[in-house]
Amino acid sequence: MGKARAAGARTKAPAGARGGRARPNPNPFEVKVNRQKFQVLGRKTRHDVGLPGVSRARAIQKRTQTLLKEYKEREKSNVFADKRFGEYSSSMSPEEKMLKRFALEQQRQHEKKNIYNLNEDEELTHYGQSLADIEKHNDIVDSDSDTEERGTLSAELTAAHFGGSGLLHKKTVQLPGGDGEKPKSRKELIEELMAKSKQDKRERQAQREGALELTEKLDQDWKEIQALLTHKVPKSENRDKKEKPKPDAYDVMVRELGFEMKAQPSNRMKTEEELVREEEERLKNLEADRLRRMLGKDEDENTKKPTHVSADDLSDGFILDKDDRRLLSYKDGKMNVEGEQSEAASDGESAEEEGEDSSEEDAEDSSGSDRHSDLEPDVESEEESAMLKREQRRAPGKRLASDGQEAREAARTELPYTFTAPESYEELKSLLSGKSMEEQLLVVERIQKCNHPSLAMGNKAKLEKLFGFLLEYVGDVAADDPPGLRVIDRLIVHLYNLCQMFPESASNSIKFVLRDAMHEMEGTIEAKGRAPFPGLDVLIYLKIAGMLFPTSDFWHPVVTPALVCLSQLLTKCPVLSLQDAVKGLFVCCVFLDYVSLSQRFVPELINFLLGILYIATPNKQSQGYSPVHPFRALGKNLELLVVSDEKDTATWQRRNLALHWASGLKAQTETEANHTRLSCLAVCLSLVKRCVVMYATLPSFHDIARPLKALLTEHLATTSHPHELQELSQSIVTEMETQERHYQPLICEKSKPVPLKLFTPRLVKVLEFGRKQGSSKEEQERKRLIHKHKREFKGAVREIRKDNQFLARMQLSEIMERDAERKRKVKQLFNSLATQEGEWKALKRKKFKK
Repeated sequence: MGKARAAGARTKAPAGARGGRARPNPNPFEVKVNRQKFQVLGRKTRHDVGLPGVSRARAIQKRTQTLLKEYKEREKSNVFADKRFGEYSSSMSPEEKMLKRFALEQQRQHEKKNIYNLNEDEELTHYGQSLADIEKHNDIVDSDSDTEERGTLSAELTAAHFGGSGLLHKKTVQLPGGDGEKPKSRKELIEELMAKSKQDKRERQAQREGALELTEKLDQDWKEIQALLTHKVPKSENRDKKEKPKPDAYDVMVRELGFEMKAQPSNRMKTEEELVREEEERLKNLEADRLRRMLGKDEDENTKKPTHVSADDLSDGFILDKDDRRLLSYKDGKMNVEGEQSEAASDGESAEEEGEDSSEEDAEDSSGSDRHSDLEPDVESEEESAMLKREQRRAPGKRLASDGQEAREAARTELPYTFTAPESYEELKSLLSGKSMEEQLLVVERIQKCNHPSLAMGNKAKLEKLFGFLLEYVGDVAADDPPGLRVIDRLIVHLYNLCQMFPESASNSIKFVLRDAMHEMEGTIEAKGRAPFPGLDVLIYLKIAGMLFPTSDFWHPVVTPALVCLSQLLTKCPVLSLQDAVKGLFVCCVFLDYVSLSQRFVPELINFLLGILYIATPNKQSQGYSPVHPFRALGKNLELLVVSDEKDTATWQRRNLALHWASGLKAQTETEANHTRLSCLAVCLSLVKRCVVMYATLPSFHDIARPLKALLTEHLATTSHPHELQELSQSIVTEMETQERHYQPLICEKSKPVPLKLFTPRLVKVLEFGRKQGSSKEEQERKRLIHKHKREFKGAVREIRKDNQFLARMQLSEIMERDAERKRKVKQLFNSLATQEGEWKALKRKKFKK
């Protein structure tokens, strides 16, 4: 059947290809056949066989007949619409129609055709006359006006300035004295004209002066008359008539704002680089000044050389360099010169002091003997002044030499203002050794300012090295006996500034120091089986790491290894002496500072604090708690912090546990050792209280709190500890009891949980692959319509796209035709012009030959 249908289609297709005309048999290779994979009974097949181009030609033909025709007639209209008002209205008479049409026409003329057009053709009038005609200045000349002479020039002026002398020569000027004379020359005419203009000017000036005199006279007469007319009103009546209104609050505020100081423009804020450069320049100037003073060059510079003064110099800018005038005063009847006394006191010369004392005594005697001695010549004072003058003549050289020597010595002992960055630790140590704390800090500060990274290229590497050198110097200062803790405390500020500038190199330096300490501790553990607490330098490095870097991060390249190092110290270093206890408590304080923000639970910290309380408690047989490493249940250090002396307990006062005790406690007396034990216990209790406040909400903390509570209630409370420590332990117990538990412990359920209610699943019977038979007839119809709508929509979009392409092709063909026609006409014009040019040249050649 399929082959027969295909053959029939093949025979019928050519007959209707072009309007039913006969067509030769097509090429069998051009026939398109849509073969089916398998035959389906009852399915209608369309477009199974077809020829290429037939359907496309029909579509183009149809678009040509419809779409192209509409495109060509898009701007044409052959319909006449009668839009006259009331033409087809039977209710209006012809007169009414005409009146209404006239009114609409007038209204249409007066209406604005465009709301944005401001240049309307509206005729404006003034007293019935058009403004456009008035602006043309076509004034009607009255008969009374003397316009005949207006704007005309005299004959003499015309002749003088516009060359009209020829006409003047033709006419003879008639003078009253004779019949006729020769005409005047041009020079005479100009002189006559100038004399006439000067006379007119004098006449106008005389008129103006006369008018001024009359005006002044009139003003004077008016003032005399006005004085007679004025009537003075009493002040009381003036007050009654005019009362000044009280200023409103708004007016007062406005006046106050007017008198307020206005903002003045200020200088811009300088950048960090500019501030660094200014500081460097200042330090360089100070260092140059110090070197100049050290070499004694101030005297030569301060001595002023005589300068040349011109004879024309009026000395307007003369300024006294130093006011050496002396204050004249009298004391006990004698003249007293304060300047000489101050100089004598500053120089410290004994001769002058003796002279002054003697003069004062003489003055007192003379004042006591005669009160009018200031009127008589004083012989002693004259001799004394003469002696002082002789000494002043001799002393300047000596005084200047001694002052210069002292200045040079002071400059040598003064700290330099500029320093180069040290290249090694020994160089830095040589700069800081032998100096006070303030001088050391000043040296480090000036090294940073003189070698700032913004000043030169290699300064960054120099300051990075400086951070490592300062760390090493801090370690050496901490290892001294006694340690310089105040110097370390002040140097941390400079370490922090360098760490903010170079965080990567600072972290590498800190990690190197901690790694070295941990390797040393591990080697000691492998060799001896245990390791003592490190020195004070390592502990200070751990403290500095927490101050320079953030401790609340989940992971940090410096803080995380430091936390591991602290936990290793609390678990692997046994407490064998009082010094170890002090170091361990310091490590606990540092640990709590690290986790104060993140509130991480540290079991090593809790275990160490429990061990400290254990070794401070006597009667350990009935405790029910045994310590773990690094503490031991048996041994000679079992009661390391137990204080049995009641006198030492009574004299103890709570103070902060000083850090320098961790460096060495061998020279302490027994009383000092007992006080240190009690101070260690007080620090331990305060740390326990901090842990209770921080970790009370954690479920795992309450399991550890049982032995802690037992130690505090059953043993420490019964011992003879100071009252302050007992109150502290009692407050810890109260804090533990008052803390609420924000969790519920896990408990196994006794009964089996009730299962959730289950629903029977919906079974959909599928009879045919790919189709669900469970839908209703309305749903099937809806799906069919949706499918048909999608198909029609796609077909419409496809047809619209083809129509647009067809119109684009038509427009392109029109443009190409117009361009071809234009080229043809231009070519024709050029040919005609070329022909004319050739004919003209030929004609020219013929004329040239003739």
